[in-house]
Amino acid sequence: MKLIGMLDSPYVRRVAVSLQLLGLRFEHQSLSVFRTFDQFREINPVVKAPTFICDDGEVLMDSTLILEYAEALARPGRSLMPTSVPELQHALRVIGLALAACEKSVQIIYERGQRPPEKQHEPWVERVSGQLLAALGALEQELERRPLAATSATIDQAGVTTAIVWHFARQMVPDVVPAADFPALAAYSARAEALPEFVAAPHGAGTYRHAGQGQG
Repeated sequence: MKLIGMLDSPYVRRVAVSLQLLGLRFEHQSLSVFRTFDQFREINPVVKAPTFICDDGEVLMDSTLILEYAEALARPGRSLMPTSVPELQHALRVIGLALAACEKSVQIIYERGQRPPEKQHEPWVERVSGQLLAALGALEQELERRPLAATSATIDQAGVTTAIVWHFARQMVPDVVPAADFPALAAYSARAEALPEFVAAPHGAGTYRHAGQGQG
């Protein structure tokens, strides 16, 4: 199996970390949807990160769908999703908030990075920034009310996605997301980022290497 996309994408990174936690071995090819567009298009004409190549060559895309497939591969062993309905409901609530925050962070980054300054629409940025802060505020409340596990053996998909999205937002739009306003998120993400599965797939342009290969 092969994961395509750069680890500076939170969507790619949540797949890379989750695959490790599920005990699934994979290769990683760090391709950019911008700088290596043509090379990416040869693998997936849609040029969407993450892209995932299954063992039989079929190509999947969208991190949530890839993770659903990974969960099926890992069963009946490790799972990152709760089995009881109440716990699943809460996990989906947290994951939804984290993915909303991720989407809004990406929208701000694209508005700033892909449009010339004179064409940036500040009211839109303010609206999206408000949505981002609302999602993070709700996540902060959820963490205070029901702390998430943060060990390799106990962390679930809600924890993985929350930690990665917070780290991404702080790396990419720190002016919009003051760490001091979200102490529970900052502390939780720091604990998760210290786990070996996160360390092996760090945010950035590097390539994940499974144990024994070192870092690229």
